[in-house]
Amino acid sequence: MEWRDEGIVLSARRHGETSAIVTLLTREHGCHAGLVKGGFSKRSRAVIEPGNRAHAVWRGRLAEHLGLYALETVHCHGAILLDDGDRLSAMAAALAVAEGALPEREPHGAVFAALEAFLDALEHEDLAPEPAAWGGLYVKWELGLLRQLGFGLQLNHCAATGVAGDLVWVSPKSASAVCREAGEPYRDRLLPLPGFLLARGGGAGTVGEVMKGLRLTGYFLDRHLFSPHGRAMPQARARLVERMARLANEPV
Repeated sequence: MEWRDEGIVLSARRHGETSAIVTLLTREHGCHAGLVKGGFSKRSRAVIEPGNRAHAVWRGRLAEHLGLYALETVHCHGAILLDDGDRLSAMAAALAVAEGALPEREPHGAVFAALEAFLDALEHEDLAPEPAAWGGLYVKWELGLLRQLGFGLQLNHCAATGVAGDLVWVSPKSASAVCREAGEPYRDRLLPLPGFLLARGGGAGTVGEVMKGLRLTGYFLDRHLFSPHGRAMPQARARLVERMARLANEPV
């Protein structure tokens, strides 16, 4: 059998001397692995770089088999971001979280489209010198991933009072926003809610707000998508958090 799709390279692992097992996030076939013969050869290595967008043809005798990939590169995000370690770290984190969180071979077109948009945004010249801008977009991407997988946060109104204003915390139990007045007695048990997640538009106001957002989404990613399966959060995401903490001059 055979199918064709658009894909984003999430990872490539060596298989044998020169071949590679490449995992793509595809638009219609979800997170899907396949064998690329000679993928780590000098001629083909650039094709399987994580972050590449590619036209993919998958062939296998049966649907459940690993199968073979033929890939044609459409765009190389990593090559463009190579001289900016911070934005490259954000790309690597998004790819690793997507691969770790998404179920295999289950279509999530909205997640694909959001990751595609985030990678495009990382290249935007106006965002390059502004870690709060692309960092805020990254946090919003993780928030969208949680929502698409059925673990969305309720941030429209206070879970305790129903009011829509002055929302400053999130309950770790209910994943719902809590207003200042209702949450003040329990503030040590609540997660800070950065204001940029309540506003429409671009990224965060400060890198410190991005750090709050990373802690918030990280808590629910770990709780719902990694710990239940005995997996740790991806190291690539931890490296992004460390970078953002340095930029914000605060501890991880």
